[in-house]
Amino acid sequence: MAPPENGRLVGVLDPVRDGLARMIMTKVAGPNPQAARLSVHASPGERWFAPDSPIRRVHGDASMFVGGLRALLLQSLHPLAMAAVAAHSGYRGDPWGRLQRTSYFLAITTFGAAADAESAVERVRAVHERVRGTSPDGRKYVASDPHLLKWVHIAEVDSFLAAHQRYGMNPLDAEGCDGYVADAARVARALGVEDPPVTEAELHEAIASYRPELRGTAAAREAARFMLVHPPVPLVARPAYGVLTAAAVGLLPWWTRWPLRLPYLPLAEATLVRASGTALTNTIRWALTSPEL
Repeated sequence: MAPPENGRLVGVLDPVRDGLARMIMTKVAGPNPQAARLSVHASPGERWFAPDSPIRRVHGDASMFVGGLRALLLQSLHPLAMAAVAAHSGYRGDPWGRLQRTSYFLAITTFGAAADAESAVERVRAVHERVRGTSPDGRKYVASDPHLLKWVHIAEVDSFLAAHQRYGMNPLDAEGCDGYVADAARVARALGVEDPPVTEAELHEAIASYRPELRGTAAAREAARFMLVHPPVPLVARPAYGVLTAAAVGLLPWWTRWPLRLPYLPLAEATLVRASGTALTNTIRWALTSPEL
């Protein structure tokens, strides 16, 4: 649990909280997190989503750190999506830059002004049009393919929702889960996804419909090793990052484990991993209350 916000302990722990917040947010939002936050939240204009919308509740929670890692692992199981990432994303050479670009897109489409969200979508669509090539098995791909876009979308939505329901401060009820999927579909359509799911049941059906296409390629297993075993994380942060990755892997469906050569330990995942993941998520949530952000 997060340290108690009372008495003398507050003043003692403030520097710890502020330092932890800076370490997290400079990786996620760049060298000036305050400016990045203001550019999203303080810009005038209509928003795509209301303040009380499910997507704001999910995307504003610390559980997104777990959900983001799970999404990357799940997405990698589609050979064409993984081929595009391996050839064009630069995830090895610039992992933090990629994280910052993804975080900004999620933030601006969820919390930002509609005009800024539309501009961000247009930039991403332009990039997708340029990302094309041939997979190792000889198939052509283009990132703007609606079928590939849909896989990337549903893997993200499924992961963010699963992480929120397990580690979020206020998990959604059934209506809220459907609302989140429907909210996310608004962004997906703008990106070019055709017929995105709008309920949790439809989301699960969509994931199942892609399973015949999924497999663990060498590139997918290499990406998993990079994220889980050899991440570009300082040694001092490795224990916490290990807890984060264990929580993310623990949320993956059982059928994803062997293709990515990941362990499946149901008892440990339901006890030790869940408890440590909850503690770490609460600590991140506490750190992000820092007034420096």
